[in-house]
Amino acid sequence: MRFPLPQLGVLLGACVLLTGCVTRTLSITSEPSGARVFLNDQEVGATPLVVGFTHYGTYDVRLEKEGSRALWTKAEAVQPWWEYPVVDLVAEVTGPKEVRIPWHFKLEPREAAKARDAAALAARAQDMRELNRLPAEDADAKAHEKPAPKTDSRPGAPSGQGSAR
Repeated sequence: MRFPLPQLGVLLGACVLLTGCVTRTLSITSEPSGARVFLNDQEVGATPLVVGFTHYGTYDVRLEKEGSRALWTKAEAVQPWWEYPVVDLVAEVTGPKEVRIPWHFKLEPREAAKARDAAALAARAQDMRELNRLPAEDADAKAHEKPAPKTDSRPGAPSGQGSAR
């Protein structure tokens, strides 16, 4: 069957109009909500928020909220299989037009962070007290000794070899 030229033009135009860009968004939430979000050192808003992105990959993420400890981390925007070259030509016509990647972060209350830091400080102080009670030679040797390697106690583990946990 032969298409007349006007019908062929309409068919080609419809194919072009059906294809299009895929909308890529990050859906960022936090606990507690209302944290300021920075992606690659640029402020993008406060949680919960949906922000567009162009490139897949790893992003530097910083969240800040009054009363909570600032969170500095990395998060990855993973490319779906249908966004790979060649496959994306067919997928744009037939598949979804939006990619939404959810990220959720949990901020630590500032009081809990202070308590954990205070406990670590107290443990270091106790270690220093113990070192000061020893004679000078023993204290110096103890301060520079390396911890013994951990051994793997799992059944079937090779004997005599430590594990790197």
